[in-house]
Amino acid sequence: MSDAFTTRTLAVTTGRRETVHDLTDACAAFLDEAAAGRDGLLNVFTPHATAGIAVIETGSGSDDDLLAALHTLLPADDRWQHRHGSPGHGRDHVLPALVPPHATLPVIAGRLALGTWQSVCLVDTNKDNPDRRVRLSFLG
Repeated sequence: MSDAFTTRTLAVTTGRRETVHDLTDACAAFLDEAAAGRDGLLNVFTPHATAGIAVIETGSGSDDDLLAALHTLLPADDRWQHRHGSPGHGRDHVLPALVPPHATLPVIAGRLALGTWQSVCLVDTNKDNPDRRVRLSFLG
């Protein structure tokens, strides 16, 4: 494989509750190896129909605010056509339209070029599937 493109898949356990799981440290560790000080792009992708990738502040309540906003926009009730799984599970399948399953981020000198308060996060509202995968791909 070329040094210009490197990819790795992370296994992430999100548990049995809705969560915003911070991936920033895992992204930085991957870039320490893959980017080796080079500029490029990091693509973060989750191959799930009920999860997304967000760049958001964490630890100050913003992650909880995001989950609360998703509850307002996508209530876990019986209005959804997609009805298998936990009550309201159909909303989990609409989530990726609002929180896409990918993000592409700049890498400068081998490090993520995030803003001061930005973190890369997996957003998972599906309580039925606690085992997730996230693919990190560096192009540089």
